[in-house]
Amino acid sequence: MAAAIHSFGARSSLLSKLRPHAQFTKQASRLPTRRSLSSYLVTPKELSDALKKNSPSKISTAPRTVALCASWFLPNSPLNGLQTFREKRIPGSRFFDLDKVIDRHSPYPHMLPSASDFAKAMSGLGIKKDDTVVVYDSHEIGIFSAPRVGWTLKTFGHDSVHVLNNFKLWVEEGYPTESGEFWDVDTCVYPIPEFDGSKVIDFEEIREVALDHNKEGAEGVQILDARATGRWSGTDPEPRPGLESGHIPGSISMPMSELLDPVYKTILPGKELKKIFEAKGVDPNRPIITSCGTGVTAAIIDAALNEAGYGDASRRKLYDGSWTEWAQRAKVSDGLIVKARVVPHPGFQPEGRNCDFECVWQY
Repeated sequence: MAAAIHSFGARSSLLSKLRPHAQFTKQASRLPTRRSLSSYLVTPKELSDALKKNSPSKISTAPRTVALCASWFLPNSPLNGLQTFREKRIPGSRFFDLDKVIDRHSPYPHMLPSASDFAKAMSGLGIKKDDTVVVYDSHEIGIFSAPRVGWTLKTFGHDSVHVLNNFKLWVEEGYPTESGEFWDVDTCVYPIPEFDGSKVIDFEEIREVALDHNKEGAEGVQILDARATGRWSGTDPEPRPGLESGHIPGSISMPMSELLDPVYKTILPGKELKKIFEAKGVDPNRPIITSCGTGVTAAIIDAALNEAGYGDASRRKLYDGSWTEWAQRAKVSDGLIVKARVVPHPGFQPEGRNCDFECVWQY
């Protein structure tokens, strides 16, 4: 992310930074709100109905509902986001390239672009400031990268943005799709937005949180990590070669797969999500930071917290650099990369397993 985005002015306590800036809140409160969809996560039927009522048109100048594909895959995947968009997409939708709408000066992938570059991308997609945007993933894997793009739009102040829950279900329920090459859309002027820095945390700030972990008087900030448990514990390798696996001190393993329906890969209902957060020991009254590999699936946790109504959204931040930045900048000698190990627990025999010990994480 550009230095200007990461700058939060004079240092103050992290707790205060996890509250919305007064100036931004006042400005946001004056903006007109128009919600054609009832919640952040929308069903295929809700999107289908909205597209029929407010579909993009060259004739009408009224606010529209625009479907925005955000398909993206890990670097070790044989799939390609743009290719899957060509193969199957919602009719009339546009493609947001997570590998291109980024801070090109950063050595870390997927860092937020500058406000001007974001505006250029939206203009090129033919999306207007007052359009309702519904972001969706590929049909192959369900929810994955769409919440990141939805979060990005919200961070740059796009008023009406939602996430389809999800395109995999859209396809299975028989809603229309199209394939093949797509034509360029009519560009428009998207105003350079005001960036909401209260939604993002940078390396230096999260390092402060990690160093304060378990210290008396610490502010009790919680870090939720969306990576798979094996990567969090340090027992499995990272998908990017050369990166150490493990986790930030004090972070809670919150694999994004646990927040999704095992069959349809939709984000679970709010009641089920609330039980998961409670079982993980997440305190809704304390600030929350979400993290993952490159800041993409961390947004799934953010969307799940929103769906569950769990905690105060104004006290949540996403670590943009996430583990890719952390593993390259944090020092093992400072105790900033933690690994868990498995130790035997005598007298315990899990059902269906031929063993006489329980796997217990120790640090």
